[in-house]
Amino acid sequence: MDISILVAVGENGEIGKDNQLLWRLSDDLKLFKKRTLGHSIIMGRKTFDSIGKPLPKRENIVITTNKFLQIDGCIITHSLDEAIATAETSTEIFIIGGQQIFELATPIATKVYLTKVKASFKDADTFFDVSPFQDWQVVDTQYFTKDNNNEFDFEIVELRK
Repeated sequence: MDISILVAVGENGEIGKDNQLLWRLSDDLKLFKKRTLGHSIIMGRKTFDSIGKPLPKRENIVITTNKFLQIDGCIITHSLDEAIATAETSTEIFIIGGQQIFELATPIATKVYLTKVKASFKDADTFFDVSPFQDWQVVDTQYFTKDNNNEFDFEIVELRK
């Protein structure tokens, strides 16, 4: 079973501001959907709040410290280990955010789908450290140019440990 981090970052590791993404990349979202359909996705509660609802046709697992939280359509867990144990029936588990969950998953991840947005965002308040993955094997790279559906040029790099 692969534990995959799926993350989009700006040129300085930016991933968000005020619990929201900093860009609109339609092609990236289409690939996110294609990759994660039928799989387990693990996210922190703040990431769930930013999405606003369980993503359809996926097992939505939310990590929270709130022992009383219940969300229709989601499995609530209280640690990354518990979330992964819950998702063990999936062939690939996707860690989709936020910053704290990415930091916890970095040592155990086996794959990373890294969207590199070709822009920097000075007002970002949330970041992802790409340095632990610099020596990983590049499996695939896809390039996308700015157009009516994508605010910025970007590339998606698939890395394997």
